[in-house]
Amino acid sequence: MAGSVAGSAVGSGAGTAMGPEAGTTAGTGAAVARPADEPSPAPGAEEYPSLDLANSAIALPGGHFTDFLGTPAAADHWLAAHALAPEDAGLRETCAAQLRSLREHVRSLIAARVEGQAPPAGALNAVNDALTRAPAAELLHWSPERGLHRAAAHPTTQILDHALAALAADAARLLTGPDADRLTACGSAPCNRYLLRRGRRHWCSTRCGDRARAARAYARRTARPDPASPAEDA
Repeated sequence: MAGSVAGSAVGSGAGTAMGPEAGTTAGTGAAVARPADEPSPAPGAEEYPSLDLANSAIALPGGHFTDFLGTPAAADHWLAAHALAPEDAGLRETCAAQLRSLREHVRSLIAARVEGQAPPAGALNAVNDALTRAPAAELLHWSPERGLHRAAAHPTTQILDHALAALAADAARLLTGPDADRLTACGSAPCNRYLLRRGRRHWCSTRCGDRARAARAYARRTARPDPASPAEDA
């Protein structure tokens, strides 16, 4: 699938490889600042964290590549910046790999939607698996100490499970809602980001727009016929 940026496989044991500070429910902490070297979100990515997840590995001119989930510390910061985990939650590589794996599956689904193709079954299964890891419904429980009360089925310490579930739910909301028709790929090579189209804009940033316009201007200049050519003389 053209939307893939890495080949990491789906891991197992989500939420079990957190550090000792993992004791806050995902989604309840305040967001922290984005890394200074991370570009501004593509149009729509601030509304849909799953779109920002899909764009978290960026192809750059000159064959360079930046992955903002490339290390456990980077994945830690990305989740905290999106209020999906407390800062310094202590992710380990197994957890970061699962986050990168979900990114690839979400990218595959977005790419299929943009290209008008059937979504890969593996990507559907992976997103559905993430959805069921931390159900949003708080079930009814009873205990002698508390009586009847509601609580989530998954322990709140399983921060990664909650983060993956939140991102998968957001991806489902994006792909099944009215904004899905506005999904498009950035039209400025080699950028690999996706965005929500606004008007005629087909690029994810001012920098990509400038690069696309420069490329078109160069193509027009180089396509001009030689004044001395027979066609021009005619």
